[in-house]
Amino acid sequence: MNKEQKERQAPTCTEKSICIAFDSESEYQEIVGEPQKYRAYLEQALKQTPELFPQGMSEGFSLHDLRESSKQPGLILRRVKLKQSQAVYTVRPSFMMPYLIAKTDEIEKALYLRQWGVPFTALVYVFGHDAMFWYRAWLRLGRPNLVGSTVKQEEKMPEHLLADEKITWLDREEVYVPTTVGGGCILGISVAKQADGPALKQAYGEFASEAAAVFPAYQPVSVCSDGWKATREAWRCLFPMITLVLCYLHSILKISQRCTGELRHSVLDKAWDVYRAASKRSFAQRTRRLREWSKRYLTGAPASMVEKLCARKTDFLPAYDCPGAARTSNAVDRLLNHIDRHLYAMYYFHGSQPAATLAVRAMAMQWNFHPYGLRLRHNQPDRISPFADLNGFIYHNNWLHNCLIASSMGGSRS
Repeated sequence: MNKEQKERQAPTCTEKSICIAFDSESEYQEIVGEPQKYRAYLEQALKQTPELFPQGMSEGFSLHDLRESSKQPGLILRRVKLKQSQAVYTVRPSFMMPYLIAKTDEIEKALYLRQWGVPFTALVYVFGHDAMFWYRAWLRLGRPNLVGSTVKQEEKMPEHLLADEKITWLDREEVYVPTTVGGGCILGISVAKQADGPALKQAYGEFASEAAAVFPAYQPVSVCSDGWKATREAWRCLFPMITLVLCYLHSILKISQRCTGELRHSVLDKAWDVYRAASKRSFAQRTRRLREWSKRYLTGAPASMVEKLCARKTDFLPAYDCPGAARTSNAVDRLLNHIDRHLYAMYYFHGSQPAATLAVRAMAMQWNFHPYGLRLRHNQPDRISPFADLNGFIYHNNWLHNCLIASSMGGSRS
């Protein structure tokens, strides 16, 4: 196994680690040494949140052993053994980070600042440790199954997706970040060195594999993307029954870039009028009228772009067959712009492609679990985070605790 394969391989210990919430560290220390109390707590947690535990745990389990952590003196950890499979799992409280590198509350605020690309050297100056400590702690957020950590019930899995690629740089070479978005969360993200069919199929295939690992029967209904042929072919290969919807916004942007002044307003008004059609028949009629108007009044580049929009009519129409399907890529573009700002702040990627993939996955996890700001919550106080919007609940009021608990067993239940 070469270096890149080792970096890409998910650590098995995260899949053997169950993470559950405790109201306080003192409560945990009080019951962890009491087998009856500890077992009762686990049984209650298993009843309330079965998705955080192995599937066979409901068939019965025993307390296997306990030990004191060598990294965190005084911390007692217990392991449980499943009666059905004889598999052994470590139970970790959410107030401890994976691998027990630190207490969650001690590094939560520093990792929160990484959402805006605050340099690791700045975190060292304010919070101590060293740059590699913060780098590794941040990258660990990207190791769990992204789908399994974000979507906790199969019925909450978005049927309608959006996909797009962001161009960025890895060691001054151009690379691409294929991203899958659904329900306001990033469900798949990777780094590809090419934007051709095989590379994008492999990149988007990571989302398909992670979704299948958690929800084997999942089949998305539609995906909205731009007109890049390789992207559409990749999704058609991964999900043969999926409906491909062409993003209307990209055609609008191409028109607006080639028009100025009053002409620009006139053309865009008519183009958006086509978009607002309520049915396939109405859309086709308005498209014909726009083409006739363009041939009469437009010339040059504006006329060419309008003609291209009208010529792709059949690629826009499938959206009417899928109520709820996205018709523009706004939802994925907003999240990619957020990631692009983060990448700009860190001067883009340095190192290997697997490390870059872990970095964008860490950014995705932070987006999915980050708490909304006060300005948004002032008008919508019930909204907490993208994870809460999608699932309808949270495991813990603190975003990092919530993220760690949702990532129990590496985001998988197998």
